[in-house]
Amino acid sequence: MFAGFSRLIRVVLRGFLESERNSVMIADIEDKEVGDLYKTGIIQQTAYWSTVKKLQGLQSKAFNFKTKVSDLYTDTDDMSYFVGDLLVILQAVDEDHCIAYVPYGPEVEPSEENQGYFLEQLSESLRSQLPVNCIMIRYDLSWESHWAKDDDCYDLHGNWLGVPERRIQEMRLNFNTEHWNLHKSNTDILPSNTIFMDLKRDDDMLLGRMKAKTRYNINLASRKGVRIRSLGLESLEIWYDLYRQTAERNNFFLHDINNFRIILSARANDTLSPAEVYLLVAEVEDKPLAAMFLVVSANRGTYLYGASATENRNYMATYALQWRAMQIAREKGCTEYDFFGVAPQADPSHPMYGLYRFKSGFGGDIYHRLGCWDYPLDKQKYQYYISMEFKNQSYHLS
Repeated sequence: MFAGFSRLIRVVLRGFLESERNSVMIADIEDKEVGDLYKTGIIQQTAYWSTVKKLQGLQSKAFNFKTKVSDLYTDTDDMSYFVGDLLVILQAVDEDHCIAYVPYGPEVEPSEENQGYFLEQLSESLRSQLPVNCIMIRYDLSWESHWAKDDDCYDLHGNWLGVPERRIQEMRLNFNTEHWNLHKSNTDILPSNTIFMDLKRDDDMLLGRMKAKTRYNINLASRKGVRIRSLGLESLEIWYDLYRQTAERNNFFLHDINNFRIILSARANDTLSPAEVYLLVAEVEDKPLAAMFLVVSANRGTYLYGASATENRNYMATYALQWRAMQIAREKGCTEYDFFGVAPQADPSHPMYGLYRFKSGFGGDIYHRLGCWDYPLDKQKYQYYISMEFKNQSYHLS
C-alpha cells in the first residue's frame, strides 16, 4: 500500500494550499419537516424512506444546511451559497442512549480535500440539534471512495485492490479537520460497492453493452416463456416464499414478512420526495420463479431486494426480471439503475462474488463508495459502543 500512502501525501500537500481559507463552513443549519426533503434518486434520503423507518418504529429528523460553493469545491471562487438537506435516522442502542444514522447522506459531495472538514463542520452544527443522549453520528457515505480514483489501486488487469488499512483511511479523510474526530466504522451498513447502469440508451445499446452470456440468458428466458408481472400487497406471500427459499439456499438471516409489507405499502405521495415501489415477479405458466422490489425515485431506479426459486433455475428468470426492471425504470423517466450491492472485485472467495458475476454481466459501471464513518459526540460512550459492536456484529444498526 506504499503507492496509496504516496497518493495520501500528494493530497495533503494539495490540501495544505487550501487550508488557510478554512473558516466556519456551515453558515446555517435548521430542522425542517421530513415531507420537505428535496427530491433525490437516493431513496434512503427521501421522505419515503423516513416513512418506512417510522413504520419500523424508528424516529427520523430532517435538516437544511447552507454553505458557500467555494467551501465545498476547490478551484472555484464562487461565493454564492449552496443549500442542501439530509435525513437522519435516530436509533436507540439502549434505554438511555441513541445514535444518529445518516443513510447515504449527505448527498452533496465536496471536493476530496474538503470532505473531512465539511463532515466535521456539519457534525458540530448538528450536535445541538440532536438529542442530548446521542453518542455519535454515523455517516453511511455514498461518495466515491478516494481509492477508487487512484490508478495505483488497480492491478495490471484493471482489478481494484481495495482500500488500505484503517489508519491510512482515517489520515486521508481527517486531513484539514480541526479535531481529527472521523473514524472508519467497524462495519458498513448499506452496500459500499454497487453497479450503475446508464439508462440513457435504447434497448439495442443496453443489450450491446452486456456480456454475451447475459444477453443469451435474457433471450433464453423469453424463448422459455418467462413473463414478468407487477404484484400488489395481496400477493406478498408469493414474494416471501421465494425469499424463504433464497435465504435457506444461501444461509442468510430471514427477515419477517412485515418488513417487506412496510416497504411495499409505505406512502409519501404528499411530500417533495416520494417513491414508487414495484413488486415484480417472473413466472412461467403462473408458477413464480423469481421476484424483486424495484424502487423508483427521481432519476434512479434501485434494485432493493431479490429472490428466486430453488427449482427451475434453467429458465433464467432472474435475467428476464432485471431486464424488465431496467425497462420499467426507464419508462418512468429514470436515467440510471442501481444494482445495490456487489463484491468489490471479481474475487471468488468473497461471499458476494455470485452477485458480482451476475450483476456485472449487464454491462454497468462498478462504483465504490466510502462507506460508514463515525463522528463521536461522546467519546467515552462511543468507545464502549464500538467495542460491543466489534465483539457482536449484530450489535449495530439495521
